[in-house]
Amino acid sequence: MTPILELRNIDYSYHTLDGETKALSNISFTLTKGEFVSVVGPSGCGKSTLLSLIDGLMQPESGEMLLKGQPLTENSDQIGYMLQHDHLFEWRSIWRNVLLGAEISRRLTPETKRHAKAMLEQYGLKQFARSKPSELSGGMRQRAALIRTLLMEPELLLLDEPFSALDYQTRLTVSDDIGQIIRRSGKTALLVTHDLSEAVSLADRVIILTRRPARIARIIPVTFDLADDTPLARRNAPEFKTYFNEIWKELNRDEQTEPGPKPADKS
Repeated sequence: MTPILELRNIDYSYHTLDGETKALSNISFTLTKGEFVSVVGPSGCGKSTLLSLIDGLMQPESGEMLLKGQPLTENSDQIGYMLQHDHLFEWRSIWRNVLLGAEISRRLTPETKRHAKAMLEQYGLKQFARSKPSELSGGMRQRAALIRTLLMEPELLLLDEPFSALDYQTRLTVSDDIGQIIRRSGKTALLVTHDLSEAVSLADRVIILTRRPARIARIIPVTFDLADDTPLARRNAPEFKTYFNEIWKELNRDEQTEPGPKPADKS
């Protein structure tokens, strides 16, 4: 089966008047259809840079990126990108915010509108369709942003710390909610996060990057023996702590540190 995304030996450097800063070195991995993969690494190692390259906002210095077997050389409408903030426009209703991408790409059809209405109902936002973003909670706003992204029917979702602006309790609920929505949609997703608990609770695999220039230190498969395999259920599973500690140990392999933090409170 052809992977949805394949990266082969990707290198990237930032160039300034002060010189060159190597950001990514020899990055190679694949994503298969329906897979959810998390990327973790030290702050500033190039995690968001990696997403920008995949989205076509920047071009790698060397290496090859393939989307469904075809060279990925520029921004593709088969890729949806969710950022740290929802970027909903206050002067537009939730309904009109959800339709924005379709309007811009001139793909706003009666069928698209029917699909949007169905998703608003399915994800609990139907009654807020005429509301302004400021009238919704942070979690509801992120759900609206995800619907806007899914409405474009992308093959690949890029998630750049989409829950980081939320308070802790809301973040737990929303990551569980959106994680399940993405699973049910069958979409392939690549999540960048600093939160190791979040990475483990959402992913099929966790890619661990080194310090800059970022290389892949390890890729850890994540599996749970759960009848109801949801992000919140994973946090209470016995395997959770094992994965968390394994990732923490890898991130700190080359440093002399105090014992790592315990996984976040699961209550």
